[in-house]
Amino acid sequence: MEPVSEVPDGHHDLVVIGASAGGVETLRKVVGGFPADLRAAILIVLHVAPSSPSALAHILRRAGALPCRAATDGEALHLGEILVAPPDRHLVVEGGRVRLTNHPRENGHRPSVDVLFRTAAMARDIRVVGVVLSGMRDDGSAGLAMIKAQGGATIVQDPAEALYAGMPASALAHVHVDSIVPSGLVADAVVAMVNGWPLPPGAGGPSDPTLPRSTEPITTVCPECGGVLSERAEAGVTHWECRVGHRYSAESLINAQAQDVEAAMWAAVRALEDRRQLLERMAEQLDGRGQQRSAHSFRHRAHEAQAQADAVRIAVSEAAAGSLRELEDDERADTPAAQGGVV
Repeated sequence: MEPVSEVPDGHHDLVVIGASAGGVETLRKVVGGFPADLRAAILIVLHVAPSSPSALAHILRRAGALPCRAATDGEALHLGEILVAPPDRHLVVEGGRVRLTNHPRENGHRPSVDVLFRTAAMARDIRVVGVVLSGMRDDGSAGLAMIKAQGGATIVQDPAEALYAGMPASALAHVHVDSIVPSGLVADAVVAMVNGWPLPPGAGGPSDPTLPRSTEPITTVCPECGGVLSERAEAGVTHWECRVGHRYSAESLINAQAQDVEAAMWAAVRALEDRRQLLERMAEQLDGRGQQRSAHSFRHRAHEAQAQADAVRIAVSEAAAGSLRELEDDERADTPAAQGGVV
């Protein structure tokens, strides 16, 4: 099998594909459209739970003509072969090889689409074709922007026909992509870019987002480790990164903060109810010693603690339906990020 190092400079010999929710069926369609003689290596990241045994390689191997398997650490990239990131490992490109790492999660994911895209862009620059498929939130946008900034080619599934439009819509908002295509034309668009052919009929693009000027940088707390998250920008896309290496895009950070706030509020309920139980126990002991006045005081505090716990419970319910709920599709469309800017 021919290694990518033997492909002449200036040719696209590495295709990196990222997907999340709703991505399996789209990936099957895309892989099924690749010809057996495709002169590019293909790397795929699908966001999966760390503990889930991934059957993706098996599914994609049966879907098309190209061999497909889970990536192993340190192996070389070969033309006409598909490698899939295993659960709980980042798929990283180093030169003409891949590495599997357990480095910090990005947007709560490992493997991460952005890690694959970013490392591919840095290692293979103009040789890369980046593809964003169905998924929620804005994963993949920062990595696709890096591919574009390094001179690579970019393809995004049409959000109008994606099962989950978040990832494609965000990519279009942040990146001047080369082609916007329905899932049935993604493979044809990839083949055209690899071979240097015109894009297939029906392929849209390029997109033309407008990027307004950034506002004052925001510093916040990392939801993963509690460290300081500092705002940064790469290839015009804003993200937040802590010293450990956890990264968040705007939408993922908003949702992670909501989870932290809800957890803190439930912790407050638990602490108040624990306090109520302890105060009632002390009141019972004081009653037994004939110290009714002190017992009454402790019992009164116990009632107050329970009332406060009930109030926080109500506040959690209201917050979950309001300020803490995840961004919906129509809200994403109206955010500055979705319109090509930063939060």
